Amino acid sequence: MIIAEITGSLPAAIGCFAAAIGVGMVGAKAVESVGRNPEASGKILVQSILGMALAEAVAFYAIFLTK
Repeated sequence: MIIAEITGSLPAAIGCFAAAIGVGMVGAKAVESVGRNPEASGKILVQSILGMALAEAVAFYAIFLTK
């Protein structure tokens, strides 16, 4: 019975893990971009927030569609 619960939430866990990796990559590249071109920090901030929101949407899909 417990094994069924663990395997049932495994796709959601994988989806959330992938979203966390995506958000980390977006954040790292945003920091790198601001380091290279500080004048464009406003535009980079907007694009990175959009990218992080799209990556987080994957986590929500994984959680709600696997239940």
